[in-house]
Amino acid sequence: MTQRIHDFLLRRREEGRDTEPCLVVDLDVVRENYQTFAKTLPDTRVFYAVKANPAPEVLRLLASLGSCFDTATVQEAEMALAAGATPDRVSFGNTIKKERDIARAYALGIRLFAVDCKEEVEKIARAAPGAKVFARILYDCAGAEWPLSRKFGCAPEMAVEVLDHAQRLGLEAYGVSFHVGSQQRNVKAWDRALASAAAIFRDCAERGISLKMVNMGGGFPTKYLKDVPTVRSYGMAIFRALRKHFGNRIPETIIEPGRGMVGNAGIIETEVVLISKKSQKEGELRWVYLDIGKFGGLAETMDESIRYQIRSPRDGADVEPVVLAGPTCDSADVMYEKSPYPLPVSLEIGDKLLIDGTGAYTSTYSSVAFNGLPPLKTYHI
Repeated sequence: MTQRIHDFLLRRREEGRDTEPCLVVDLDVVRENYQTFAKTLPDTRVFYAVKANPAPEVLRLLASLGSCFDTATVQEAEMALAAGATPDRVSFGNTIKKERDIARAYALGIRLFAVDCKEEVEKIARAAPGAKVFARILYDCAGAEWPLSRKFGCAPEMAVEVLDHAQRLGLEAYGVSFHVGSQQRNVKAWDRALASAAAIFRDCAERGISLKMVNMGGGFPTKYLKDVPTVRSYGMAIFRALRKHFGNRIPETIIEPGRGMVGNAGIIETEVVLISKKSQKEGELRWVYLDIGKFGGLAETMDESIRYQIRSPRDGADVEPVVLAGPTCDSADVMYEKSPYPLPVSLEIGDKLLIDGTGAYTSTYSSVAFNGLPPLKTYHI
């Protein structure tokens, strides 16, 4: 936790404004993260994944630093433009788009679109004539703590056909993209994906199509309970893989950090609402209920995939495993039960806990009013 966040939370408590959980994001950390990515891969353009945290404060800061933006919807594209980005710095990176949204993005000046099938290509050809398209390929995401599903992407051999179709319809077949999985801790995960991308470049060249760009996606992790490699380690491994598979003809490259850009900039403060047991049997675990849960912003605890670091005012005391749950009247609102979480034995109702690494995928995953609870209160300082 930065000193700025510590001081902010202290003032909040002194003023009696700590009655609900909140997320606090330190923008100085976001600035430092962007500069690290930009310096580590100086020949690669950074397209911040807006979905990770679309707060206007974050977008304005990154736009002022020169960042580009990966957007999943036309609404996110409009947010990036409103924050100061120019259309050439915005990519419509979702492979699932309404045709009218493609047309709206095109009218805004956006010319870079993701595809993974011929049907999507045809929509873009109608709504955004002459635009640049890049084909997303499937990847197994081995090593990622939050692997991506088969929902996005196509087989590499199919990508060649998709790009060829785009070229025939008057679009510019521009490149290839992939994603190695969120929270990817293996710095070598990009190697096989870049090998597939290079093969697609060669196959397209045989058809007279000169691809220009590889979008290497996100996957750069935030530290939770486990240590993660440095951004420099990723940068070195990625550059080696590019040289290995493309030689001296390295194409234009893009990365799309989201979690890695904002995750470690945020802290959630939450309160213990209840501590209880379900029976008096020996070995029965305590249940600790917080005033935030899956529906309040901690959706990534689904399947216990992301295990946040949680700190309490009683750290250093004896701990025991507990089941950690949220406050809502929904039986799915349990964060950690299969692998109980160690918390102090002396923990009491009313204690404030701090959940680290929550700057990404929390405020926007928070429900609007489930059980009447307000969305997660957020502050960007």
